[in-house]
Order: sequence, then structure tokens, then C-alpha cells
Amino acid sequence: MKATFGSGCFWCSEDVFMKINGVSSTAVGYMGGRLENPTYEDVCTDKTGHAEVVQVEYNPSAVSYEELLVAFWESHDPTTLNRQGPDIGEQYRSAVFFHNEDQEKAARAMKEKLQGSERFGKNKIVTEITPAPKFWKAEDYHQKYYAKCGMSRLQF
Repeated sequence: MKATFGSGCFWCSEDVFMKINGVSSTAVGYMGGRLENPTYEDVCTDKTGHAEVVQVEYNPSAVSYEELLVAFWESHDPTTLNRQGPDIGEQYRSAVFFHNEDQEKAARAMKEKLQGSERFGKNKIVTEITPAPKFWKAEDYHQKYYAKCGMSRLQF
């Protein structure tokens, strides 16, 4: 099965999902924009409409989509519009790109549940939940970046 999430810098996002049992592969790239075959340099102009995303291949008998959603919500701040920490721009927006109706329902239900909880205080969750458009794989040097550099994001 496939899942796609935008939660800020795709290096950070990929590192989170790579560590989850049941995830068989990850790839970083771009989704949701207006330009065909965008490059990192294109997306960084904040003019293409793309989000930096991680696309996850997973085994649903080993990890559920809901468990992936929990990792997504816990690994970033879904209340900041077009921003994660020091990274600012539309490419850093919080987004769930669903691949089927079940994923859409699960994402919307979890977003609603979290909004009604105290998890993010009174801050409004701005995460977009939208059908997955074409995925444009990022350049090779971005793939598994933290692993290549001997770095790792702190556990969420």
C-alpha cells in the first residue's frame, strides 16, 4: 500500500517513516503543484505550489494506515500554515495526500478528533487533506539524506 504525507522538510519526514516497522520503502519528492517535473530549485522558489512530501510503501498487515497517521501528526506542527520551524513557504505545508477513500476517511476522522482534543491547544489544525496527484520523485541526492549523512532526527 502507498501513503503520502507533507510535514515540512522531506528529509525529516522520511527519517520518521523509515524507522516504522512495516514500512518497506520511502521516497521523497514533490506533490500538489502546477509545474511538470519540478526540481528542488523550482520548488524552493515557492512559486510552483508543490509540497515536499514523503511517499511511503507499507505492509498493512504489519502497520496500519492509522499508525502512519499518528506518526505524521506527532512528527510536526500541523497548526502552522506553510511553515515548520525555521522552514517557511508553501512547500513546507502540512498535508495528507490520500490514495483511496479509506485513507481520506481515516485522515479526516483523526484530524477532527485531534482538533477536539487538547493536543494542540486551541490552535486550529491547518493540514490539508486532498487526493494524491502525480508524485514527482526528488533528485537522488535528497533520497535517504539523513542516512547518507549519518544523521537522524530525534524520535517523535
